[in-house]
Amino acid sequence: MGGETQPASGSRQRIDKWLFFTRMVKSRSLAQSHVQSGHVRINGERCSQPSQMVKPGDRIELTLERRDVVLIVRLVGERRGPYEEARLLYDDQSPLPDEAKRLSPYEQAIRATGTGRPTKKERRAIDRLMSDED
Repeated sequence: MGGETQPASGSRQRIDKWLFFTRMVKSRSLAQSHVQSGHVRINGERCSQPSQMVKPGDRIELTLERRDVVLIVRLVGERRGPYEEARLLYDDQSPLPDEAKRLSPYEQAIRATGTGRPTKKERRAIDRLMSDED
């Protein structure tokens, strides 16, 4: 009757659909543009077509906005379900972020001297300097 067939456990699935089902991207169109822009590798080779098929055992390397992810395809998906269901579709092999790269909230809030807008303290110092010139 023209409906989609449910994938069997050993079958293949489009990479854009699989990324959407695993909840790595928010929409299938975002997955397609992500693949087309070269941010996805399948088994070490750059993937440029969203229609490329993946199967269980494939290694997916994905460059996301804030981190790099390495996934091993465990199953092909049938739907975009909750996180617990999506988590069953892959094994996460992503490297842990370096300790040196992780900054505390305090370190993130500090900026280099002279960058950005002046702080209140710096504005007051500028005002004092300018008022002394009169």
